[in-house]
Amino acid sequence: MALVLTTSASLGSADEPTVIAAVLLVVYPLWDAVATLVERRLTGTGATDTVSVVNMGLGLAATAGMTAAVFSTIGRALLVFGVWALLSGAVQLVVAVRRRRTVGAQWPMAVSGGQSVLAGATIAATSASATSSLSTVAGYSAFGAFWFLVSVIALSIRGRREQR
Repeated sequence: MALVLTTSASLGSADEPTVIAAVLLVVYPLWDAVATLVERRLTGTGATDTVSVVNMGLGLAATAGMTAAVFSTIGRALLVFGVWALLSGAVQLVVAVRRRRTVGAQWPMAVSGGQSVLAGATIAATSASATSSLSTVAGYSAFGAFWFLVSVIALSIRGRREQR
C-alpha cells in the first residue's frame, strides 16, 4: 500500500504506472485468490463452496486483466481494480451473510465487503478522470487491512468465549 502511494500518488490517469506500482496491482487480486484457496483448504469446504470458487475466479481474472492494464494507463488499471473490488466485495458480503449463523462474528467481513463494493464502484467510475491516481488504491487497501484485523480480533474473541 505504501509503495503504491509513494510511487504513484502524483501520477495522473493518463500516465503509465511505475514498475513497483504495476507489480503490486497485479499481485493484489492474485493474493486474494491464493488466500481464498488457502481458506478453502483450512476450512475443508473443498469443491462444495461455489462462492469461494467464484471469488478465486474473479481474482485470477482481475490478475490477468491487471497484467494487461498496467502496460496501458493508470486509468485503465484503476478501472480493472475498481471492477474487481466491487465484485469481490459483493462476494465477501455473500460469504459474511452465509456464515453469520454458523461461524458468527461476521460483521467486520460484512462491513469490509460493503466498503469494497462502494469503493470499487467509485474507483471504476472515476478511473477515466484526469485527476484519478493510484492513491485511491492505497486508501482502499488500508481500509481492507483494518477490517481484516478487526475480523481476526472479533473471531478470536468469539472463539475464546466458545471455549469457556
